[in-house]
Amino acid sequence: MSSCDQFREMYEAYALGALDAGERASFEAHLAAGCTNCAEAVEEARWLVSQLAYLAPEAAPSDMLKGRLMKTVRADAAAAAAKLPVRAKSAIPVWLWAGVAALLLLSAYSEWTSVQLRKDIRETNARTAALLQQRQDLEAQLELAKREATILTDPASVKIRDPKNPQLEAMWHSSLGIVLTGQKLPLPSGNRVLQLWLIPKAAGGKPMPSLTVRPDAEGKFVLLVANPPEVMTETKALAITEEPEGGSPQPTSTPSWVGGLT
Repeated sequence: MSSCDQFREMYEAYALGALDAGERASFEAHLAAGCTNCAEAVEEARWLVSQLAYLAPEAAPSDMLKGRLMKTVRADAAAAAAKLPVRAKSAIPVWLWAGVAALLLLSAYSEWTSVQLRKDIRETNARTAALLQQRQDLEAQLELAKREATILTDPASVKIRDPKNPQLEAMWHSSLGIVLTGQKLPLPSGNRVLQLWLIPKAAGGKPMPSLTVRPDAEGKFVLLVANPPEVMTETKALAITEEPEGGSPQPTSTPSWVGGLT
């Protein structure tokens, strides 16, 4: 039995929000794992459920029905008034009032059912959208992790070091970008961060700002620069400075790390 078989009877119930907490959690975990078949089936169930809202009865009786009812009430009231003593001529048959009450009750129930169904559809749509967003986020994280791993292991990547500060190291792949790693680094003071700079080979060229990062409590970090502001062949070195939170357009401190490209 495939992993999808156990969920095939849950699509419509999930779209209606009718699963209990345990079933819903199990099914949503299955969807988050990336099952495209179940995701498509849920979308079809959501569409089907959305059409049910339009099958609900009107919340109020039609004008024609109300007109016929009132005409009947008046006719019966007139007939009864002609037969009863003066004191009872204003009376209306109990069965007629019961019919009116039943009609009003049906209208109220229809309105409640329609509102509840639309509410369930909105909640289902919101849960599905959140689940799809979670899946997209996971896919994006996986893609970044794959890129980092390729840069760090591809023989075509260039390793960049500074002998004076071996705790920092960079790997640069000409088409995939730069991965900068740090180990056992002192934390920048206050809210300041570490910023990466690319030093161009051109004479008089100014350092080009790149991304910022703040090490964790153990002084570690991994920074992926997927789109460096300069190509490798035009870059003389990489440098790290301590800058205010958010980064700077130009360095404001002496570099703590400078790795030359050979």
